[in-house]
Amino acid sequence: MSASPPRPNITAVGQIAWAVKDVDAATAFYRDVVGLKFLFSAPPGLSFFDCGGVRLMLSAEESSGASAVDTFLYFSTDDIEGTTAALEAGGATITQKPHVVADLGDRVLWIAVFHDSEGRVQHLMSEVPKA
Repeated sequence: MSASPPRPNITAVGQIAWAVKDVDAATAFYRDVVGLKFLFSAPPGLSFFDCGGVRLMLSAEESSGASAVDTFLYFSTDDIEGTTAALEAGGATITQKPHVVADLGDRVLWIAVFHDSEGRVQHLMSEVPKA
């Protein structure tokens, strides 16, 4: 009997790298409109945020060589209605108001969709326990 190869021990996502066209505008958007906790900036043109223990790193597309085409973030919230309203009040464009997308048995999955400072699609999600 051969031994199984060792399995990776990945326990969580530690950081997400997000390429943006304008780091300053994106930093202001994710700090002031989305409300993420700004952690620090680092050269050349990087901004870091805390999102529930996962670090979000914004970097300039041209310096990172990355593109954010077809990449989406799903931000979890306990109050999808209130968070959507706060995003809209802060200047985010809401393209889909909160709505149910799935019945998960003991809870219901809600999604709302908005655009970030560069017009990319972003999401809010909330898993609401059934009463």
